[in-house]
Amino acid sequence: MADFQTRDPLSPAFWDERFEKQFTPWDHGGVPSRLRSFVAGSPAPLRCLIPGCGSAYELVFMLDHGWDATAIDFSPAAVAAARAVVGARAGQVVEADFFAWEPAAPLDLIYERAFLCAMPRAMWPQVAARWAQLLAPGAMLAGYFFFDDNAKGPPFGISREKLQELLAPHFDCLADEAVDDSIAVFAGKERWMSWRRRAD
Repeated sequence: MADFQTRDPLSPAFWDERFEKQFTPWDHGGVPSRLRSFVAGSPAPLRCLIPGCGSAYELVFMLDHGWDATAIDFSPAAVAAARAVVGARAGQVVEADFFAWEPAAPLDLIYERAFLCAMPRAMWPQVAARWAQLLAPGAMLAGYFFFDDNAKGPPFGISREKLQELLAPHFDCLADEAVDDSIAVFAGKERWMSWRRRAD
């Protein structure tokens, strides 16, 4: 285990230090299977945001399928790692704060992958409110949600009841499925879910 100086996951330095020391146990190292089928099954390319993108393997996959996808992260080291993965399309990776970033055009989808669980639990209402703000009625929030009650994190797991409480005011759940290719830190504790933004 590496020795870290920064303990606050709300600071970019927390994530910079972990990327710089190559301590990224949340990194899948590729594109998870349920996202592959979701992208392949989409009737049309979508305009998608990937917040807290990390190494952004999913961004490459989306771009290869014609999607208008943007990945953001507030950690300069994460952005550098993602741009290295993306290569010639590195302009689709933006150093930005999720709570301040604005899309150039309306989003069809926000892809969730280890972003909510990277946030301390006190921040979750702000995350959910921002998801709702960024997505117009009919747009989607889809991805992987981490269910766990361990007090320490990140990752900070959520209960089903708390997730429902966070999202039910603005979203309807359309899919809730088991996952069979989780990495060790999420194994047996994550599910693929999709939520449609409801008209308020």
